[in-house]
Amino acid sequence: MLVLNDYATGYPIALLEAATISSARTAASAALAAAALGSAPAPVVGVVGAGVIARAILDHLVAAGVRPSAVRVHDLDERSGTALAEHARSVAPATFHADPTPVLAADVVVFATTAAAPHVREPFAPGQLVLDISLRDLPPEVLLAAHNVVDDVEHCLTANTSPHLTEQLLGHRDFIAGTLAQVRAGELELTPDRPVVFSPFGLGVLDIAVGAHVLTVARARGEAVEIPDFFGELTRW
Repeated sequence: MLVLNDYATGYPIALLEAATISSARTAASAALAAAALGSAPAPVVGVVGAGVIARAILDHLVAAGVRPSAVRVHDLDERSGTALAEHARSVAPATFHADPTPVLAADVVVFATTAAAPHVREPFAPGQLVLDISLRDLPPEVLLAAHNVVDDVEHCLTANTSPHLTEQLLGHRDFIAGTLAQVRAGELELTPDRPVVFSPFGLGVLDIAVGAHVLTVARARGEAVEIPDFFGELTRW
């Protein structure tokens, strides 16, 4: 659930179902990173983890102008992986792979899993872009062989994420090149001699921004449901 509060009074003004909102802002940030950090004009996209977030990311990649030439999907559950591949065929040729090897060799690799610990051991190649949306798939040695871009430095270095494990190993955070905002502002340039890993922890302010947009659109369409007399008392005396 997402509660939007009036900035001036603190009173809640809307209660929204937030699963779709959260998946949309997660997917949008991934697509924005792909547009800003990717080098291939029509990349082969590999997706590890075939859930709702992965589906949303594929949809948002196209909306952001990153149109795949092919999609490769891997998931431990073949049924889910096959379903995502079928969904992706509306955009590009798509295949399910029980072996993750060809998926991890794609131009853009998306991790959207529920992994609690790193499971990828081989480093990526120069020119590859890795969107580590689930944040716990990559061990420190893989991150150390890449340019690392995050959404917020302090935020992503918590909760034993891959960047957090790397910081704990090294005792510093110098391995982080900078933020996506710096890339978009032209303040950070990355050399092509390494792969790029984008590790977004996810910012709550994005949920608020998307939620406020949803509320504005719902009101304009007459779809917002008002609850009269929701507050039992609005005066002190």
